[in-house]
Amino acid sequence: MPFTVCTFPASANMQLFHSDAVGEPYLQFDALSREISEQNGTLIFAMNGGMYHEDRSPVGYYRDAYSERGSVNLNDGPGNFHLKPNGVFWIKSGRAGVLESVAYTQTELEPDYATQSGPMLVIDGDLHPDINPEGISRKRRNGVGVSDDGLTVHFAISDSAVTFHEFATLFRDVLETPNALFLDGQVSRLYAPGINRNEIGSDLGPIVGVIE
Repeated sequence: MPFTVCTFPASANMQLFHSDAVGEPYLQFDALSREISEQNGTLIFAMNGGMYHEDRSPVGYYRDAYSERGSVNLNDGPGNFHLKPNGVFWIKSGRAGVLESVAYTQTELEPDYATQSGPMLVIDGDLHPDINPEGISRKRRNGVGVSDDGLTVHFAISDSAVTFHEFATLFRDVLETPNALFLDGQVSRLYAPGINRNEIGSDLGPIVGVIE
């Protein structure tokens, strides 16, 4: 299958980004990269970090170094985000995880970074119950899965249109992540200058990135 997978230890300088210290949204990978360069860092990886509204604000719960937006969204509604169960990707003190949203609300976890999206792709080793192997909807997709010990994070993006089943199966059977989360679809993009990828497109909401 046509996928690009970028794998990092959870102890890497992995962060979520939306707006700078004065609340100005980054919107594009290059804007984020420039700010990090001004702070003597290098952005070595970035991709969409969750779904967003037309004003680029996160659809679900979101936390980064500057702000915490909303609470975990357990509402019913249309679209992929509300294809229950959805989930939360979190990062804290060199570890990471993906938790189904209701389970996340039942923990006392206070992560450094978190983003809610949906649907879950893999839940405790099983594919999301509503992901149909016969599904015919094909789109570009990106997502994240975390190893069972919480020490390795796999970010994947399809390089062409794929079904949800094909994408979820990548995380379960190839990357062997017991829990994985869909981050976004048609607007999905990758920034990875080490492999000559800096994809441009419409303005983004949440971004997940790694700084060196």
